[in-house]
Amino acid sequence: MNITVVGTGYVGLVTGACFAEFGNHVTCVDKDESKIELLLQGKLPIYEPGLEQVVHRNVAAGRLSFTTELDRSIREALVVFIAVGTPQGEDGRADLSFVREVARSVAENLNSFKVVVTKSTVPAGTGSMVREIIEEHKAEEHPFSVASNPEFLREGSAIEDFMRPNRVVLGTEDEQATAILQDLYRPLYLIETPIVVTDVVTAEVIKYASNAFLATKISFINEMADLCEQVDADIHAVAKGMGLDKRIGPKFLHPGPGYGGSCFPKDTRAILELARDCGTDLQIVSAVIRVNEERPGKMVEKILAATGGDVSGKVIALLGLTFKPNTDDLRESPAIEILNRLSGLGARMRVYDPIGMEGAARTRRKDVVYCTDEYDACDSADLLVIATEWNQFRGLDLARISERLREPLVVDLRNVFEPVKMRKLGFRYTGVGRK
Repeated sequence: MNITVVGTGYVGLVTGACFAEFGNHVTCVDKDESKIELLLQGKLPIYEPGLEQVVHRNVAAGRLSFTTELDRSIREALVVFIAVGTPQGEDGRADLSFVREVARSVAENLNSFKVVVTKSTVPAGTGSMVREIIEEHKAEEHPFSVASNPEFLREGSAIEDFMRPNRVVLGTEDEQATAILQDLYRPLYLIETPIVVTDVVTAEVIKYASNAFLATKISFINEMADLCEQVDADIHAVAKGMGLDKRIGPKFLHPGPGYGGSCFPKDTRAILELARDCGTDLQIVSAVIRVNEERPGKMVEKILAATGGDVSGKVIALLGLTFKPNTDDLRESPAIEILNRLSGLGARMRVYDPIGMEGAARTRRKDVVYCTDEYDACDSADLLVIATEWNQFRGLDLARISERLREPLVVDLRNVFEPVKMRKLGFRYTGVGRK
C-alpha cells in the first residue's frame, strides 16, 4: 500500500517509519527543507529510542523515503495521513492552519480515490472541516473518504507503543475506508490488538478525553502528595495501594513537578476551549490545568524551604531539563520553569541533562552553566535538585556527589532516591510527599 505521511515531526516520523516496518511503501513529506535534508543524510531531527534503527532499516529496504514534494506524494498515495502540528493558539484553542493547508493540497491533487486520515491531535469537528475543504477545492471529481486515527504515542516509548499498542482507534465514515485502514493495521491482528471502529468525531473526542484523563491522574496524585506531607504519610505507599485497584491502575500515579511536553498542556487547554465553545464547562479539566500550572511554584517553595528561604547567590545543581526521560523535548518542561524561577530569585544554576543539553544551550544564558555530566554540575554547588527522572540519575555515585557539593543537600522532585537511605548517607534530603 502506498502511504503519504505529511509532517515529519514526532508523530509523523514515528508513524511513517512504523508503517514502513509493516511492509508498506511510505513517503514522509515536510515543507521544512532543512529537516528533509537532515533525514536524507540519515540523521533524525528528534531523539526517540529505537527510531533511528527503524528509519535506517526501511530506507535501506526502499520502503521509506523523504521529500518536500507534497503534490506528487499525494497523487501517488492511496492513504494520506495528516500529521502536522496543531499548536496552541493565543486563545488556547488548537491552531488548525497546517491541517487546512494539507486538506487544500489534497483537494488540488485528488486524482483518484483516497483516504485522508487525521493523525494529528485535533478537536471534534476537524474531520468535517477537512471534508468541506476538499469538496470545495478538489480539482477533479473523484470520491474520497475522511477518517480519524489518533495517535497514542508516549515520547520515549513510541516505537513500542506503535508496534504493540493498547488499542487502535479508527474513526471512519464508510466501509471502504474502514477496510483499507484495517488492512493497514493487519500486522497488529496477530497480537490481538483491540481495534475500536467508530465515527470520525467520536475518534477525535477519544484522543482528547484520553489525554485529559491521564493529566487528571498526574494532578490528582500531586495533590495527594501535598496532603501526605501535611499528615506525615508516604505518597509512594499511597500510590501503590491505589494502583493495585484494577479500576485505578498504577500508571501516571507518580508525584513530581507536574506534566509537560507537547501533548498534555496543549490538549487539556484545547478540550477546555472546545467545551466552552459548545456551552459546556469541564470543571475537572479546568482544575487539573490549574493544579499543574501551580506545581513548579510549589517545587520552588520546597527548594526555598530546604535552603532556609533564600537562594540568592547560591549555586544550584539541576539534573534534568526535558519534561520526561528518554526524550529531547523541552516544551513546557517543569524543569525549565523551575530553572527560570530559581534564576529569577538570584540563584546561579549549573545544569545537566543526558539528551536535552543541545536544545537548552541554543538559548545560552549568562546565569546558567551547561555542564558535561552529573558530577560536573554538582561541583561546588550548594545543593542538588533532581528535576527529571533519567535512569542514570538513579545510579549516581552518592559519595562522589557528596564530595562535590558544598553541603550534602538534595531536593529530589522526582523521588528518585529513598529518604531513609539518603539520610543514612549523611544527606539532608527532601522528596515529594515522602515521610
